[in-house]
Order: sequence, then structure tokens, then C-alpha cells
Amino acid sequence: MSSTKDESSRIAYDVYCGVDVGKSEHHACALDRAGKRVYDKALPNDQDALTRVLTRLRALGQVLVVIDQPASIGALVIAVARHLGLDVAYLPGLAMRRIADLYPGEGKTDARDAFIIADGARTMPHTLLRVGTDDETLAELSVLAGYDDDLASESTRLTNRLRDALLHVHPALERLLGKYFNRIGVLDLLAIAPTPTALAGLDTTTMSEVMRPGSPRLATTLPAKIHAALAEQTVIIPGTAAFGTVIAGVATALRDTHTRRTELAAELEARLEAHPLAQVLTSMPGIGLRTAIKILTIVGDGSAFPTAGHLAAYAGLAPVTRRSGTSIKGETRSQRGNHALKSALFLSAFASLHDPASRAYYDRKRAAGKRHNAALICLARRRVDVLFAMLRDRQPYHPTVLNPVPTPEKTAQAA
Repeated sequence: MSSTKDESSRIAYDVYCGVDVGKSEHHACALDRAGKRVYDKALPNDQDALTRVLTRLRALGQVLVVIDQPASIGALVIAVARHLGLDVAYLPGLAMRRIADLYPGEGKTDARDAFIIADGARTMPHTLLRVGTDDETLAELSVLAGYDDDLASESTRLTNRLRDALLHVHPALERLLGKYFNRIGVLDLLAIAPTPTALAGLDTTTMSEVMRPGSPRLATTLPAKIHAALAEQTVIIPGTAAFGTVIAGVATALRDTHTRRTELAAELEARLEAHPLAQVLTSMPGIGLRTAIKILTIVGDGSAFPTAGHLAAYAGLAPVTRRSGTSIKGETRSQRGNHALKSALFLSAFASLHDPASRAYYDRKRAAGKRHNAALICLARRRVDVLFAMLRDRQPYHPTVLNPVPTPEKTAQAA
């Protein structure tokens, strides 16, 4: 089986093996086509143990291994199953909880969860999703992209900490430098001169020399502005020396984090270029390096979704109809879906507003009375249709000509 939802729905397996994964020990429950248990035991998270059990199940016929967590603690199960030539699928947590409500009892045990995973796969195969392909390029992208997300979170945390510390000792300086905390030269300067007094002790030439290797443009204009900002405050806030220690340390850590992200971006780009869908995805306006990687690691080749509507629903971009009697009518935004994918598609829609076709569609929605975010959600949903077709056909983006929103002047001329 290629690991797709539609194919796993069509194949009638002889054995459905549900695995409730754990750190050191899983629980596996295997059912035959009739729902009879053929295996129901704890299973060590160990290659030899997994191989023995799955080989035994393989002797009973075609096996579908279903897990409830495809990353981290579930990775070895997937690798062993694929090494043995078995098909693998994934039952998402939300679907798992909903299916669990259909079974008697309220207790939660590993054995019960493993049985529900197996029986859900046997009776409701449409609930299954793809497990990320074992393609080496995509596996590496997934790992490195996760590390990049960690670095991005760390960058945000350090930036906020640096902003808070500098604001405490010198608000005018924070207003000037706060927007440049992503510039290496500014962080180099704060690392060696973290207090207003230390900065005032440097002339503009020295500041420029410190900043020039990391931020050559700012090195020519910012030093004079720093001295002007320093002149706005003559009092020294108590604790400034201690805050200086914090500012120097945080600025150094933030600089190193930015450097690691820059180096990682080059590595990610090299790996992305090796993927056959890289050129297809990045051809679409608003989809850059990190967005393309996010889509690839979550959606894959798109074959897990029968239609663009299924993909939109999975991303939480499909509108939800609310109707009850005569008092509640209308549509609202879905609160469900894969939030990481939804965020990536929303941000890519925002980034695509420089594209004439996307801008025209956005302007039409704004002219229809929708607010900015609502119009972007509509644009993101429309772009899902295009993205789905691109992945399905393996074809790059082809711009379409859309009629822009008519201005009052054009409307009057037409009349």
C-alpha cells in the first residue's frame, strides 16, 4: 500500500494491527477481518520484538499496521513495519477520541485504545490518514524543520526578553533598536555595550566598526541615531548594571540563534531542492522555503486527500454551517483541523497579496464586506483548490487572470 487514505479504504486486509504507542512499551491488538483478536499483548519498543510479532501476523495474510502517533515514539514501529513490507496508516487523535465514544465503557487503558485503533481501521477505514513517506529526503526535511521551529520559538522568547530588559533601562533606546533585533550587527553591539553608559562611551566610528560585519548598511546610519536616543534620558535606572549582564547574555544567545537558523535554512533549501515536488510548490506565489517544507511534511504528495475539499477540511479552512431552527443560520470559521497547516496556508495567502490574481480575489472579498482576516481565510481556501490540483497533476502554478474589483470611476465610465 502506498500510505494513502483512499487506498487503505479500498484494500480488504486480513489483519488489522492497532498499536497504542508508548515510550518504552507499546500495546498491540490485531484483529482479523471478522473482528476476532489474533494478538493482544504488550509490545516492547524494540526492533527484535516488533519484528517477531509483525512477522507472525504477516503469516496470517495482508497486514495493515495502524498507529496513533507517527513521530518520535512511533517511528520505530513504522520503520520495522515498512522493512517487512507491511502497510502503515495513522489514526489521528481527534478521530480516535470520537471513535472511542462509540465503544462501551469509559476507562482508558492501553489495551482498550489498541483495540479501538484496530477496530476503527477495520470498520471505518475512511478515518485513516497517511503516514509521512519513508522517502529519505522528506524524513530529513521533517527532522530539520522541527529543529527550525524550535529555533524560531527560541528566537521569539529571546527577542521578548531582550526587549523587556532594554525597555526597563532605557525606553528611547528600546524604541530605536527593538525593530532591529533580527540584525546581527545590532546584537554584536549590545553584546559588548549592553548598558546606556557603555554605549555612550563608544563613538560613532567604533559603533560602525562593531556593527559593519553583521549589518553593513545599518553601520552607516544607526550609530548617530543611538547617540541621539541616549541623549533623551540622563537618569540611570536602579539595577541597570544587572540588566546589562542580562542584555549582553541574551543578545549573544539571540545572535547565535539567528546564525544557526541562517545556516539551517541553507541546509533545508538544499534538501528541499532534492524533492520532486519542490519546484511545484515554490512556483505558487506566497510559498517560500519554510512554507513549502511545512506543506510537504504534513500533506506529502496530497494523495491522502480525495478532493481539495478534504484537504481544506483537514487544514480547518472549510466553512462550517450552523443552522438550527429559525434562530441560528449562517457559516462560521472551523476551529478544528491541523493548526500548523492552517497557519502555513493563512500566512502564505497573506504573502501572496503581491500577486495580481490573489490580490484581485482578496479585494473582491473585502468589497463584499469581509474583514481583513476573513478575506484572507477565503483566499487561503481558494488557494487550497489550486494547490491540490498542482500536487495531483505534478504541475507548477499557472497564474489566472481575474477581473479586479471595479472602482467607482470605472463603474461610472461603464455606465
